[in-house]
Amino acid sequence: MPEDDKTLIQSALGGDQGAYRGLMERHRPAIFHIVMKIVRDEEAAADLVQETFMKAFASLATYRSEFKFSTWLYRIAANTAIDYLRKQRMKMLSLDTPPANVDGPVEIEVPDNSFNPEKDLIARESRFSIEDAIESLPEKYRIVIVYRHKDDKSYEEIAEALSLPIGTVKARIFRARELLKKKLKQGR
Repeated sequence: MPEDDKTLIQSALGGDQGAYRGLMERHRPAIFHIVMKIVRDEEAAADLVQETFMKAFASLATYRSEFKFSTWLYRIAANTAIDYLRKQRMKMLSLDTPPANVDGPVEIEVPDNSFNPEKDLIARESRFSIEDAIESLPEKYRIVIVYRHKDDKSYEEIAEALSLPIGTVKARIFRARELLKKKLKQGR
């Protein structure tokens, strides 16, 4: 025989996790239906159902038994969904019709971050200085750096291509990186 809401609420207030679960299972479909009608987004609705139950269980002690529990819970669900929609609307601004205040319409300037000549120049200069630094390395270091970082070869592939032991390849790459760091620091 299923327990009624009143019994489950009393048990939940006493700390019975099973009672919380029982209340959730009993009311989840109706709560989801209410929230879904308001937000019209299944993923958001599922999250809001969880939020509704968290709010309800956090304030379960304030529930007054003269009212129907489902009505109290539905009101929390509806308010949670409406709050969600309000937050969503606040995040969106129309670029076609600027918002207005008491002084009239407010112009919104939207920055165009798609192209920044200064950043582009710095990136190009940095790329050239790295390439210059690589070109200035002694041959034995330059070749392993080019194989490793430009050609994306593994240590084994580099060792095979140069007929060197893998330990020598690793040592040369390490030394080449150290020389590059030093050269790039000096260039700044």
